[in-house]
Amino acid sequence: MSYRLEAFSSVGLDEALITLVIDEHIAGRVPRLEKLWAYFRNSLEPVGRGLAHSPTYRPAQQQGLPQRLIGTPDASIDDRARHSREVVIENDIGWRIETMVDFMFGKPVQILSTAQDEPTRRTIERVLDAVWESSGGIGLLQDMALLAHIYGYVDLAIRIDETALRTVRSLDESTDAIADVARAFRIEVIEPTRGIPLVSPDDYRSLDAYLVHFEREINEVTTKPKRRRSVIGRATRRDDGPRRRVATVTEIFGKGVWQRYHEQELVDESISRLLPDVVPIVHIQNLAQPFRYEGVSEVEPLIPLQDELNTRLSDRANRVTMQSFKMYLARGLDGFDRVPVGPGQVWTTDNPDASIEAFGGDAESPGESAHIDEVREALDKISGVPPLAGGVVRAKIGNLSSANALKITLMGILAKTARKRVTYGRGMQRVHELVLRSLDAAGILETAERDRDTRLVWPDPLPTEASEEAETAKRKLELGVPSERVLSELGYAPTDPGIE
Repeated sequence: MSYRLEAFSSVGLDEALITLVIDEHIAGRVPRLEKLWAYFRNSLEPVGRGLAHSPTYRPAQQQGLPQRLIGTPDASIDDRARHSREVVIENDIGWRIETMVDFMFGKPVQILSTAQDEPTRRTIERVLDAVWESSGGIGLLQDMALLAHIYGYVDLAIRIDETALRTVRSLDESTDAIADVARAFRIEVIEPTRGIPLVSPDDYRSLDAYLVHFEREINEVTTKPKRRRSVIGRATRRDDGPRRRVATVTEIFGKGVWQRYHEQELVDESISRLLPDVVPIVHIQNLAQPFRYEGVSEVEPLIPLQDELNTRLSDRANRVTMQSFKMYLARGLDGFDRVPVGPGQVWTTDNPDASIEAFGGDAESPGESAHIDEVREALDKISGVPPLAGGVVRAKIGNLSSANALKITLMGILAKTARKRVTYGRGMQRVHELVLRSLDAAGILETAERDRDTRLVWPDPLPTEASEEAETAKRKLELGVPSERVLSELGYAPTDPGIE
């Protein structure tokens, strides 16, 4: 079978181009993205069979260690490689990325409409909140931020069930009507390993089309040889035992048209009457990178330092192992090698020249310790995440007697979080614009273009005292801020018991 791409002919999309961009993506981009994920997750990977034919595993970050630590021992190359050496892996990347995500979306983000009409503004806010909650809520935002921090960018697909929207006659702010509208929308996170953008040759910020390509297992058994992608993207044959069948799925998003293929066979297609001139994909860069579709990954610059840290920790572990126990050199003592060394042990000899010399034992290595500390500090500077942000309190942070002192200590991660709020916020506002535009085209919620702008109220990533929050809320009420908005910022809903 072949692709049926007549609906995409206006942007020059044909079968040869689709095949080429998929092959380029698999061979060129996917290996790099998989390495970024491996260094973040540091998952255990099977490397063979051990005793009793049980599988053996090793951490993913072990691939970055030098051969003298993980290669086959060869005394002709390195006299320290006479025996298998100890390997220490400390994943400093993982907790830093998790901390960044916590600072970004550890608390819900409040959506405020800028529409001038108050009833319209209130309806827009309730609808957008319901759409996000229906798609996953704060969990969706955290997944979005996690993937963007690792890969440098993430894409959101806005899927609209236009048939379901036709059943909604009006939006009267009732809970049922808003819930029906929310279920007709789905905001879906697309992992960069699956998403393939076709950027306009005239504007790198505009998409001509967007492909989602991946493999999934089907509940069918097959005995055909399984093929696995190699590092250069070619298929390699594996064993021929029975296994679940794997099918290739390709989705194509265009302006007003969507198609889904299974093994290059068209199985579903839809034409959008609500967004006929838009590719329903929202692109979010983690940190802006000028003139590039991809953003800046938080993992990539940390990989060399992570490898260096793991190497030095492994070297230190081997040194400690070799020097932690006393060793003895005996001269003129017969049978010394057959008698265990222990407390209260006595040796006797008639040889006046006999002697026992002790050597070994752990010795201080200030240069080694200083180097490891400097590598950790370099990780702090590049990531902007000090140990304090992860809850590790050290004496050198000084006396944090106020909230301002804490903010100064965390200035790096706070400044970086503020930068990211620009790119993530712009993406979320673009999602709101497409949702409101669709509802307007469907005749459910009529809005002018100026009414589709939204503003995001980001919470303070640092913990705050309840008394300070209450005092701030009181001052906002005195300034005339609506009570519903103030209660929402405090985490209360108008329907909560005791709220008037």
